[in-house]
Amino acid sequence: MRAPDHPILSKGDVLLAVENVSLGFGGVKALTDVSFDIRKSEIRAIIGPNGAGKTSMLNCINGFYYPTQGQITFKGVKRPKMRPFEAARGGIARTFQNVALFKSMSTLDNIMAGRSIRMRSNFFWQLFRHGPALKEEVEHRRFVEEIIDFLEIQHIRKTPVGRLPYGLQKRVELGRALAMEPDLLLLDEPMAGMNLEEKEDMSRFILEVNQQYGTTIALIEHDMGVVMDLSDRVVVLEYGRKIADGTPDEVKRDQRVIDAYLGVAH
Repeated sequence: MRAPDHPILSKGDVLLAVENVSLGFGGVKALTDVSFDIRKSEIRAIIGPNGAGKTSMLNCINGFYYPTQGQITFKGVKRPKMRPFEAARGGIARTFQNVALFKSMSTLDNIMAGRSIRMRSNFFWQLFRHGPALKEEVEHRRFVEEIIDFLEIQHIRKTPVGRLPYGLQKRVELGRALAMEPDLLLLDEPMAGMNLEEKEDMSRFILEVNQQYGTTIALIEHDMGVVMDLSDRVVVLEYGRKIADGTPDEVKRDQRVIDAYLGVAH
């Protein structure tokens, strides 16, 4: 698996900027005037109690929701509106709280699905797996096999994912996202429902994706030990508003964060 190519941005430059974003559904405010940035090659955690607006924020970033106010800038380009497939083409990939895989398909085929965005042959050639489409598929399959080796899931490469335990399904979903070679990888609770050993494995893979390949990661996670160990910076939301932003050490000492998690303020 090769490192993503960023000819313009250098490590530490702002890859994505969220500026005064608000999101509402009728009379319900999911996000209110939230601003923060994500820098190239960092692991940026987004945390907060249940209902804080974390997943809503990821949905705004990858185009599933359109902010009702504010704007998002990605790789220097302001995006008033962008649909999910446009976000994917632009270099944003994500995983979900609830595993979203093709349960009857194998691990290999699920990860291959992530390569579809990179395929250039027309539908006719792909349908008959002939000519340029066959050569292209061989190249993409080789890339996917590298991901399978990287994630240490060779033993389940031909297994339908619906038969796999939850922890391995989450690893396959990570593989599918990596197959897109994203500039920005959005991970929505990648360790939810995992036991300790599975969390340790997933933490290791997230770090290696970030450190070996320079992939920028935005991470939602409820396990504070994981957040503090993995993250370069943390932004904290509560009831759709930003209440803290800084390094893990700064955030965990912030009284507003302590109050939010312990329920002192409410």
